[in-house]
Amino acid sequence: MAAGRTLETLMEAAGRAVADAILQRYAPRPVIVLCGPGNNGGDGFVAARWLRHATWPVRVAALGAPTGFAARMRAKWGEPIEAVSPQCLAGAELVVDALFGAGLSRPLEGAAEAAVKAIAELHRACVAVDVPSGLAGDTGAPLGVSAAADLTVTFFRKKPAHLLYPGRKLCGKVVVADIGTPASVLTDVGVDTWENGPGIWSLPEPGLEIHKYGRGHVLVTSGGPLDTGAARLAAEGALRAGAGLVTIGGPSASIPVLAAHVTEILLARLDAAEDVTRLLAERRRNVALIGPGNGVGARTADAVLAALRSGAKCVLDADALTSFADRRDELLQAVRLGTVITPHDGEFARLFPEAAKLGTRLARARAAAAESGAIVVLKGPDTVVAHPSGRAVINSNAPPTLATAGSGDVLAGFVAGLLAQGMGEFEAAAASVWLHGEAARAAGPGLIASDLHRTLPRILATLRGA
Repeated sequence: MAAGRTLETLMEAAGRAVADAILQRYAPRPVIVLCGPGNNGGDGFVAARWLRHATWPVRVAALGAPTGFAARMRAKWGEPIEAVSPQCLAGAELVVDALFGAGLSRPLEGAAEAAVKAIAELHRACVAVDVPSGLAGDTGAPLGVSAAADLTVTFFRKKPAHLLYPGRKLCGKVVVADIGTPASVLTDVGVDTWENGPGIWSLPEPGLEIHKYGRGHVLVTSGGPLDTGAARLAAEGALRAGAGLVTIGGPSASIPVLAAHVTEILLARLDAAEDVTRLLAERRRNVALIGPGNGVGARTADAVLAALRSGAKCVLDADALTSFADRRDELLQAVRLGTVITPHDGEFARLFPEAAKLGTRLARARAAAAESGAIVVLKGPDTVVAHPSGRAVINSNAPPTLATAGSGDVLAGFVAGLLAQGMGEFEAAAASVWLHGEAARAAGPGLIASDLHRTLPRILATLRGA
């Protein structure tokens, strides 16, 4: 409004956008629009007016008396208005939920709660304005009762609730409508959270005169002879992500097994922590990836500490994290800027018991990053990448097929491969998570972890317009 757009103009644009989204996706049917007393309800009155203009059979139910500009929108409706209740849903084949938006701070009660419960129980098709009523816009958590929407129409930018579970599921398909809010608002509100995607990072572009050492050299540590698969997946991920060279360092007994499976990847004996120090000092190895299939225990923990002392950038995953479940303070004291940790929920809870109690993945990842000083990749259906400064991205492109053995190992390899080329830690982690999701989507049903690094070149070619 300070930039010159009146609230009435914004409300008219928002309500029109809701109606347009409905008209584009549904055939005419009886509609009930549930309008709250505030601006969200004003949007609902405008949407009802445009649906009626399109000759749809529309009824409106209001919750209390609207105030401010919402009262003007109610006056423009000019038709009978019912009271919000479960009974008002009778005969409607589509519900437009314009009761409360993203700013709600307390559970629904009374008639609003009863109506929303009825939407859920009757399984009515529902279109939500901004967010489904009862959903906290900043966390994605229902404050009490909240009915799932098939479609949510929001304005200007998505809210955290559109990306964080369970809100992401409750919102259904999300449409972001431009209602004329100037982009300068983003600067004014101090945005520190983004939806992950290529618009917030750029991949390294090797020049024509680059050589393999100029693209970095990753050291991946392996477990014993029966546990080399995870390290191989991680190493192949690092190589596909663009690292010039990748070495797998493993116990002497593992080397023949590794040699039988890899071609482009170098091998080195790594029997003790001092071998980590030695290998990272040789052949310009600038990134260490420790954890996948390494085994939980003192050997892995010692390798982590040696890598952290070396000055190389480190990616710590899987067993590298669990090995410090009873030594978390020792790990946190050793972690330094340039470290990326990639826990799933179980590993996270062992390392960050207090942060694990926080309500959302976003809050948990931020707290852990601030406590550890590392870039935290908290994996899940709504993976969050958090920087110690509080910056964070929420990922939204990961399909459920990623729930397969080894996919996290490939992700850790992607991170290491991008770090090796000089990409910033936060950006490398964010890009890797997004590339991981895109590779999974491109691979399709039947995905196994090795499909991810094999599909990655296709994703990279698309990004670079090749």
